[in-house]
Amino acid sequence: MRDGPPLRGLRVVDAATMMAAPWAATYLADFGAEVIKIEHPKTGDQVRRFGGVKDGKGFFWKTLSRNKKCVTLNLSKDEGKALLLRLLKHTDVFIENFRPGTLERWGLGWDVLHEANRRLIVLRCSGFGQSGPYAERAGFGSIAEGMCGFAALNGYPDSPPTLPPIALADGVTSVFAALCVMVAVYERDVLGSGEGQVIDISLYEPLMRFMEAYIVEYGVLGTVPGRAGNRIASAAPRNVYQTADGRWVSLSASAQPIAENVFRAIGRPELITDPRFCDNPSRVKHVDELDAIIGEWMSRHTAQEVMDTLLSAGAVVGPIYSIDQLFADPQVVHRQSLVEVDDPDFGKVTMPNVVARFSRTPGRIAFTGPDKGQHNKEIYGGLLGLSDEELARLAESEVT
Repeated sequence: MRDGPPLRGLRVVDAATMMAAPWAATYLADFGAEVIKIEHPKTGDQVRRFGGVKDGKGFFWKTLSRNKKCVTLNLSKDEGKALLLRLLKHTDVFIENFRPGTLERWGLGWDVLHEANRRLIVLRCSGFGQSGPYAERAGFGSIAEGMCGFAALNGYPDSPPTLPPIALADGVTSVFAALCVMVAVYERDVLGSGEGQVIDISLYEPLMRFMEAYIVEYGVLGTVPGRAGNRIASAAPRNVYQTADGRWVSLSASAQPIAENVFRAIGRPELITDPRFCDNPSRVKHVDELDAIIGEWMSRHTAQEVMDTLLSAGAVVGPIYSIDQLFADPQVVHRQSLVEVDDPDFGKVTMPNVVARFSRTPGRIAFTGPDKGQHNKEIYGGLLGLSDEELARLAESEVT
């Protein structure tokens, strides 16, 4: 890069906790935005202790807060609020996920923030949004995953609704949030309005965008889909199958040419013209019979044999990996999808690389999540001009 990363010069203040909103800030930091992470002087962000922990330090923090500068600030104190407003005068984007109404109770509502900096973009992330009958409820991703319809579809027909084993709603929301921030920046700076605005994003609405096919179908036909395990009601074959060596592979072959390739590869070319399997709607109607045929063939071959046979035939098939197998996959290794980053606490930390690959202006991981308050002097002293004596007094009075 000739002059630096693509988001250089964009300053973001991240006062959010846990996952969705801070994750959005991380994506911006990956591409060069200066992200200043605010934490409470005593408690810090709870994510520091979320997930795996060693010697009192959490692993997830190291990737969620990578590339961020960490400062401490107590927003419940008047001096803390005043210091925040001073900081926001030099800021492009302010990210928060307090329960709706909290900033207003602190005297930091949109009117105050906008007066302090008319260019400021404020991303407000909450469980249910800033308005509506549920607005003041506490909200976490698990609630969103249930409310949006996802959990009701996840699992097998004879199993209860199943929540994902990952922070799905937070992850989806974070990507939408980062996109929305850049839309607002584009409108302000490229289209030239020069004005900031508020972005109100909930945890449940972004995940609803992934439910669109079912939502539209219900609106037109009134159909309510049920749980189907690894199948999709409109596509066949689409499932996971166990191989002779006890491993699992996933197969997706609803497209007609792919289905025909599969039938030839498993030695059953007559299925191409079989009325039960001749097209996708017919295959969906006879999916149990189809899965039995494919599953029986899979059970007689190792995972490697299955992969070699089907891939050479032009089928779409892939392995079901555990985490350790993911680390060893040659495609993952070749693309450096996982990278090892130096870390002062753990020596090295492996984490997902920046997504995606840019030909001219790639993102990068400069450093892992820092210690609490590590950048107080740089930000409060260097950016805002506070003296060492003022910094010491603010720390002593628990403002920072």
